[in-house]
Amino acid sequence: RPAPAGCSLRLGPGGGRRALLWAVLLAAWEAAWGQLRYSVPEEMPKGSFVGDVAKDLGLQLPGLGDRGIRIVSGGRTQYFSLHGKTGHLVTAERIDREQLCRLLEKCVLRCELIVEGEMKFYEIEVEITDINDNAPSFQEAETELRMSEATAPGARFPLADAHDPDSGRNSLQSYELSGDEHFSLAVQAGPGGDQRPELVLTTALDREESAFHELVLRASDGGDPARTGTARIRVTVLDANDNAPVFSQAEYTVRVPEDVPVGSTLVTVTASDADEALNGQVKYSLKKVSDIFRLNYETGEITLLRSLDFEEGNSYELEVKAHDGGALFNTTKVTISVKDVNDNVPEISVRSAISEISEDAPSGTVVALLHVHDRDSGVNGEVRCSLEGDVPFQLQSSHGSYYRVVTARELDREQVSEYNVTVRAADCGSPALQSSALLSLRVLDVNDNAPVFAEERYSARVAENNAAGALVLTVRATDADWGQNARVRYRLGEGRVRGAPLSSYVSVQAETGALYALRSLDYEQVRELRLWVLAEDGGAPALSSNVSVLVQIVDENDNAPQVLYPAPAAALGSGSGGAWSGVELAPRWSEPGALVAKVVAVDADAGQNAWLSYELAKATEPGLFRVGLHSGEVRTARSPLARDAARQSLVVVVKDHGRPALSATATLSVVLAESVAELLAELGSAADEAAAAGEPGGSLTRWLVLAVAAVSCLFLAFLLLLLALRLRRWHRQQLVPPASGALRGVPVSHFVGIDGVRAFLQSYSHDVSLTADSRKSQLRFSASASCCDTLPARPLPDEPAPLLSDEHPADTIPVDPTAPSVSFCVHIFFTTLSLTIKYLARQGNHLDGKAEIEGAEGDIHWA
Repeated sequence: RPAPAGCSLRLGPGGGRRALLWAVLLAAWEAAWGQLRYSVPEEMPKGSFVGDVAKDLGLQLPGLGDRGIRIVSGGRTQYFSLHGKTGHLVTAERIDREQLCRLLEKCVLRCELIVEGEMKFYEIEVEITDINDNAPSFQEAETELRMSEATAPGARFPLADAHDPDSGRNSLQSYELSGDEHFSLAVQAGPGGDQRPELVLTTALDREESAFHELVLRASDGGDPARTGTARIRVTVLDANDNAPVFSQAEYTVRVPEDVPVGSTLVTVTASDADEALNGQVKYSLKKVSDIFRLNYETGEITLLRSLDFEEGNSYELEVKAHDGGALFNTTKVTISVKDVNDNVPEISVRSAISEISEDAPSGTVVALLHVHDRDSGVNGEVRCSLEGDVPFQLQSSHGSYYRVVTARELDREQVSEYNVTVRAADCGSPALQSSALLSLRVLDVNDNAPVFAEERYSARVAENNAAGALVLTVRATDADWGQNARVRYRLGEGRVRGAPLSSYVSVQAETGALYALRSLDYEQVRELRLWVLAEDGGAPALSSNVSVLVQIVDENDNAPQVLYPAPAAALGSGSGGAWSGVELAPRWSEPGALVAKVVAVDADAGQNAWLSYELAKATEPGLFRVGLHSGEVRTARSPLARDAARQSLVVVVKDHGRPALSATATLSVVLAESVAELLAELGSAADEAAAAGEPGGSLTRWLVLAVAAVSCLFLAFLLLLLALRLRRWHRQQLVPPASGALRGVPVSHFVGIDGVRAFLQSYSHDVSLTADSRKSQLRFSASASCCDTLPARPLPDEPAPLLSDEHPADTIPVDPTAPSVSFCVHIFFTTLSLTIKYLARQGNHLDGKAEIEGAEGDIHWA
């Protein structure tokens, strides 16, 4: 501890080093415990140096201002301050030791040095040393004593003592008496070590010789230079009074609580005098006038003038004098002890505190430094502190009456963004008194929450052919953080649709999350869009989340039905827009309900927009044919009559079920024929008419008819040759009579006339297989009687037996195995016919590139 000002230390030989070592160790020990001690004389001017705090605590001068260092005193008056540039502790006020420590022998002022930046504190004790700035003084400058002339030598009379507020050597040290040889001075030591002067009568008094005696009592202190105070004593010699008053107790002691009401009688002193009359009448008085107590001079009652305060004074001493009418008196001592009452609430002082804390602050972070003090003593001054409510903080007892408020667990701003922590202090008195202090703490946000979408997944339905820029849907994500950390921006995830970037189809507004279609969508191209939308906050580093979005394209009726069969007129070069045409063959003996043709159509739309229905819009003979509503099959409504025209024109309308409905038409030309000749004639006539009309299709039909006729002739010639060879072999074997010109079981009508035409026409059938995409619909022609990759056409119930048979029962002529079979011949015929028709169709581009010969997707069989 730094030495008191004005003091010096003298060391003997060899003791300087040891003393210096002890001083260094003592200073290091006190600094480690956070306590500094200094001493300074009283009455120093304001700004006087007390101690070098920065040096003693090892604080760097350049950082004092940034650390928030300040001096805090416990009382109302700030006696010390810290010089910011030098780090010195200086006086802030003139200090009067006698005023601060009137009843204390050692005067120590305490304060704390708070380092707010480090949440540390250091206790500082400054001892105020006394200077001789007060002279001894008597309460009364003049005192009158009345003595009987009968007083025997050696009698002692107490005198009023002097008071010096200084301490130590500077306080009262001695008394001197001067002025008369009849008296001398005796000094007695009191119970507390104080000096009590007494006047001693050395020689007998004689009133007749001298009725008055003038004395001077001088009090001196031990200061350098010494100060003195004087009091005049006037002794009046009276006639003889044999008895002085006598108190009932040599000393009175009373104990009262500090909350005793004003005006209460604390104690009553009594004294009696054995004399009679005037010499026996006792009166009471206080040797020192008090502003706290009052003495009734007649009854001896001591009453309270003002409230007591244990914290200001816990004990009082009064000296009561009782004197009779003859000037004899006696004194007694009254001691009043004040008992403490729990009348002071604990005081909570916030030495240092922070107002903001990050939510990711670790547990144990100090948020406030508190000092708790109760002015009461004993149990009433014991204080217990606690925190109210379920808060994530706790109190830690520090040094002395200091407490730290620290975090007990991790904070979460999203749950609680601001805390009002109430610190409550309660003493142990009965009843207990308590006080509280409020700490407001705001939790700063940390980006610890990713955006959360309102829904787990989003879906929307958008009608096709929408306008570019149409709003599809809006995604919404929220972030539990605050400020920039909660600002959410949206963007699309990477992806491709039909080879194109996803961003060319849709976009998302970064601020609102609105999803827009950038182009008009087509259900026939894209049925749905699956994408990811990412939400990213504005923290650093940023946190993000994503959500799945399904956009379903709703079909609209924007595609008219497309007729796949019969072939479109546009493919034949007619240039007739939405009309379709075809040529079908029907025998005149057809039964009602016989299948003539089948209109095949598809619609690129979906659902109800792709449901197709067929109806006959126009016909040469309105009642001859009918069309299946859903199948598109053209069947005879009745048997053809002779009056019916050979060439029938049918217009079939194909409609979908959209709103509004779209439609397409197909034109069928049906030829009614009884024989091959009639058939060829009608086909030739149709070809000529087509050629005359300038239609390219007429030339194709003509060539087709010629080819069929040529192949048929060749086939008949070959068949006749084959029959001739068989008849010849049969004739050679002489197994049967000469040939009658006809085969068994094979009527001639199968080869000529109307029966031959019927066999040809009824053997005609076709199968078509289609896909939803008209560009992939395919047709296949086959000339074989049966095919392995398609289902054979089912013959009509009245279909005649085969023309030739490979079977040879017992009653028939054996067949030469080297001769060609009938089935082989038929196969050769229809193969040739198929190849011819196929060649002509390709030459005329009859199928317009949309029909391909593939058995997997569509077949037309000729049997």
